[in-house]
Amino acid sequence: MEYARPELLVEPDWLQEHIGDANVRVIDCATVEAYRRAHIDGAVHNPKHYYIKEEGSREGGAGMFVMPPDGFNDLMGSLGIDNDTLVVTYDDNNGLVATRLWWVLNYYGHTNVKVLNGGWHRWISDGRPVTFHGARPEAKTYKAAPADTSILATKETLSAETGGENCHILDARTDGEWDGSNSRGNSRVGRVPGSRHLEWVRFVSRDDDRKFLPADDLQALLDGAGIDRSKPVITYCQGGIRAAHAAFVLTLLGYEDVRVYDGSMHEWANDDATALTLDS
Repeated sequence: MEYARPELLVEPDWLQEHIGDANVRVIDCATVEAYRRAHIDGAVHNPKHYYIKEEGSREGGAGMFVMPPDGFNDLMGSLGIDNDTLVVTYDDNNGLVATRLWWVLNYYGHTNVKVLNGGWHRWISDGRPVTFHGARPEAKTYKAAPADTSILATKETLSAETGGENCHILDARTDGEWDGSNSRGNSRVGRVPGSRHLEWVRFVSRDDDRKFLPADDLQALLDGAGIDRSKPVITYCQGGIRAAHAAFVLTLLGYEDVRVYDGSMHEWANDDATALTLDS
């Protein structure tokens, strides 16, 4: 079995050859401290919005949600990205934040984006060029397309699917969050009724390369968790970041109807009106 969407990934050999291309922008999604220590030569750091979220950014709702288009336009332009740029994302945490940026770009209609397979771990393990000098690209004009709500789940979306079999719900959190022993500071603990559990980090190899697992292995994990590719899937976690990583993997394998619950448990577990369970 091969990846259904291999174009979502880019390999280090290709990136090293093309990183200087005028239409390619490499975005380092690690913390600023990590970027200052060392990064891929030519990569630009996202200086402010680590998860591409803003407090209370969805009309009528509290919580942390994907940033509105005006802010996203300013951010992308400041990173030297316009609507024709091929964006390559990477990080030093198993693709966690890189795939979040991939998802937000897709949400705003920018599908010309790839994730570096293995990210920083693989790049540095290969002995490829790095630097501690920051890249300062010329600002560009970016215009987000209307939001693609087909890849977004809201609290209302998830509520309509809770406990049913028309849609599968994938919880990408840790075992402790799943079983309620880790509240993450929420007012309630538990999981969405009917959800399946598969921690996001299991999608990535544990060796120094930190590549996404082969397609057969990824599919086996999803099959074992009961995630049927014939059904729509909603992913969630605490804040929509690990959920975006899971959505990337599902899309890589060719799942066709995948939505990220952007508010995730930050919203759901702190709303007394939503359903939570700890039942097996």
